Amino acid sequence: MEKREDLRSMLQYLPLVFQSSSLVWPPSLEQELQTMSTGTSESMLNSGEALALRITSMREALSLNVSDLAPHALQGYALFFDEKISREESAKFFGEVVPALCGLLLKLPSMLEMHYQKADYVLDGVTSGLRLLAPQEAGIVFLSQELIAALLACSFFCLSPEVDRRLKHLQGINFDELFSFLYTRQCMKQESKIRCLVHYFERICQYIPRGFVSFERKVLPLGHNPHYVSYPEADYWAKSICPLCSIEVHSTGVIEDQPGEALEVEFADEYFGGLTLRHGCLQEEIRFMMNPELIAGMLFLPRMDENEAIEVVGAERFTLYTGFGSSFEFSGDYLENKELDSYMRRRTRVVAIDAMPRPGRRQYKPDGLLREVNKAFTGYLNQCKHQEDSLSSSPSGSQSFECSERLCTDHEMKKIGVATGNWGCGVFGGDPEVKIMLQWLAISQSGRPFMSYYTFGLQALQNINQVTERIGLQDQMNVGELWNKLVEYSAERFSRRTRLGFFSWLTSSVLSATI
Repeated sequence: MEKREDLRSMLQYLPLVFQSSSLVWPPSLEQELQTMSTGTSESMLNSGEALALRITSMREALSLNVSDLAPHALQGYALFFDEKISREESAKFFGEVVPALCGLLLKLPSMLEMHYQKADYVLDGVTSGLRLLAPQEAGIVFLSQELIAALLACSFFCLSPEVDRRLKHLQGINFDELFSFLYTRQCMKQESKIRCLVHYFERICQYIPRGFVSFERKVLPLGHNPHYVSYPEADYWAKSICPLCSIEVHSTGVIEDQPGEALEVEFADEYFGGLTLRHGCLQEEIRFMMNPELIAGMLFLPRMDENEAIEVVGAERFTLYTGFGSSFEFSGDYLENKELDSYMRRRTRVVAIDAMPRPGRRQYKPDGLLREVNKAFTGYLNQCKHQEDSLSSSPSGSQSFECSERLCTDHEMKKIGVATGNWGCGVFGGDPEVKIMLQWLAISQSGRPFMSYYTFGLQALQNINQVTERIGLQDQMNVGELWNKLVEYSAERFSRRTRLGFFSWLTSSVLSATI
């Protein structure tokens, strides 16, 4: 097994070693885990302070320096479990959850070996094993929820090696910074983030879910390929005759509560997960707290390039919350009721796309518009569907599609729309009136049947229903026509010939054209 390229790409990031062609824990750490798995009476692990000492000794068994942890991280563990939660909660965590987590970790070597034995057969011979999914390498990883739980337990105990992660454009995966910020800032949002993760561990220790989660790096090829949709130039959008999809606007509610079949957009950082394991608490970080299995992707998914997106199917939701940013609070348990698909994944589809941060006037330049519409298009496009359409009429295409179809894990695209919102706005500084149009273009061009848009009460979008109705019904624009209008407006906005928002400008330009 040690010859597998997928495993070899991950081995330096896992706290295991090879011994006689098998993955094992270092003997001293295995003994420590066995002791901790028996309960507090033998391990004496019954407080946050004792947990901090155990983390130190476990890292030493792996030859990992404690000094590499974030400053005050161990004090943060002690603070949370000894002061921030009740004695009853702390006793339950150390008496029930910690032993179960250690039992799970003892199974990690055998779980990984089983994972790699089955990895080549999930998608009919296409590699789906845990591996570094590097930039510009389109591919998919399937992980069982049990394996994800074990990997996140490694992160909780800070057992994942940090070596070379930054060189590979990977974020830190251990929880040390999360607890460090709790100690240094002592704010409610940080405490609530940790409560979400503790609740997740409580749940999976009561019952291990038996489903799977897939993580896919989606890439729009930069070079021309007759069998794939490549990264579009502006001309592609200007000449498109695709009809605009239907649009539903919601002034209340949130994306994750959308009731239908839809891709749920995650307003991502270029580094998947953003500041989830640090101090951030915006849309991306909150999503990762609700669905902690998303965090596993941070282990093996490096920074996204401009022609890339990440789609995750099957991540289960475990928590309820209130608030946003500094007002974020954990508010209890959530029981997921979405059905499983044929791959045993929850029918929860999350797509991560990163907008340009603080774009200023660049967002109105042609390259800014093209960058954003193509980023959204990358996330929303199902290459399998477009291959099927383009190759079905080609005599030589049947064999190519038969091969590529094995990578397709979603055969229900015709009814799966996109649930999104103010992507790239807020702290990122994007123009919400332009951004909603760019997303509408990308969703329509990708063949999705609808856009379900959540405004989060943003004042700038209060007239969006009238505008979209006029564009789609009265003016009957297609993708190319709307793109050209957006380009025309943006040129005027960039040169300061107009200060109107796009909605007002469009209304005035249509009126002037009819006079």
